[in-house]
Amino acid sequence: MSRTHEKAVEAQFGPRARAYVESAVHAQGADLDMLAGIAGAIRPDRALDLGCGGGHVSYLLAQHARAVTACDLSADMLQAVAATARERGLGNVGTAQAAAEALPFESGSFDFLGCRYSAHHWRDFEGGLREARRVLRAGAAAVFIDAFAPGQALLDTHLQAVELLRDTSHVRDYSQAEWTGALGRAGLAPQRLATWRIRMDFPVWVARMNTPPDNRTMIRHLQAVASDEVKRHFAIEADGSFLLDVMLVEARAE
Repeated sequence: MSRTHEKAVEAQFGPRARAYVESAVHAQGADLDMLAGIAGAIRPDRALDLGCGGGHVSYLLAQHARAVTACDLSADMLQAVAATARERGLGNVGTAQAAAEALPFESGSFDFLGCRYSAHHWRDFEGGLREARRVLRAGAAAVFIDAFAPGQALLDTHLQAVELLRDTSHVRDYSQAEWTGALGRAGLAPQRLATWRIRMDFPVWVARMNTPPDNRTMIRHLQAVASDEVKRHFAIEADGSFLLDVMLVEARAE
């Protein structure tokens, strides 16, 4: 039986929808505080949470926008988000199932877009950014938050390898330069960039994706045999926990 990338993503995340709704790493953070400040200043009419996952961006945007659409590839994720929104009394949150590269919305439908920890799963990174631009009105703000790859190939290769072993639907953590270039080509002009590091607790990190034992062993082996430079950059700890580089980029639709 054939298995598309989109089906692989659904298979990975659908069964773990509730885990992502309840994940402390995803439910809080300085990035959400920054996003709240941006959305609060704009007070958008219609906002899109692209690749909503556990819906944490949707819940935040619902406090500032008239209407929020949570969009994701996984029907199970969307059901969990809809249920959580109801539990929280957020009646302005709706859902839509779609891939980032083929959004079912008319051009210029939204005046704000948030996208958090989603782009590294897209089959077509630049295609997803073009779609993000298409559904935004000219001048609208878009905020993208994601892990990013270091500029050095040595570090980049290690990161992609452990990410793929942990989650086989992973495509790529893009570098800052790759993000900037792709946003510009999509018609999204970067306005602000912030970076920070998050400690990934290894047991929690692999449990959230139900990473198979053999893959966990391979990740730990790659960490053990990594060069001192790699170990220093990622601050790899004895139990496999490490630091992940994360960025927030605010852009404007040209």
